[in-house]
Amino acid sequence: MLVWRRLWGGEYYSVLSCIMNSPRTISFRIAADKVAQLDSIAKAMDRDRSYLLNEAVESYLSEQQRFVAMVKEGQEDVRAGRTISHEEVERMVEEWERAGR
Repeated sequence: MLVWRRLWGGEYYSVLSCIMNSPRTISFRIAADKVAQLDSIAKAMDRDRSYLLNEAVESYLSEQQRFVAMVKEGQEDVRAGRTISHEEVERMVEEWERAGR
């Protein structure tokens, strides 16, 4: 969904907005100090706690999906014989250290 917002100076800009399909409510336990930190950030960003938690979950899921894809790619490399021996890795690291990397 495309939403038009008006800037303080009167100009308009477009914002892509995603509407969640049938959002679900979940609950979990979290330390009180983390809730306080979350609320502090939410206040500074003029957002609510739910917004920040949704952003955090989205980021976490994206990162985990990327990790799973990388593991699968590595497994396929192993099956196809595209590997490097431990000794070769050690040699590469030694070369990097000598080169000052």
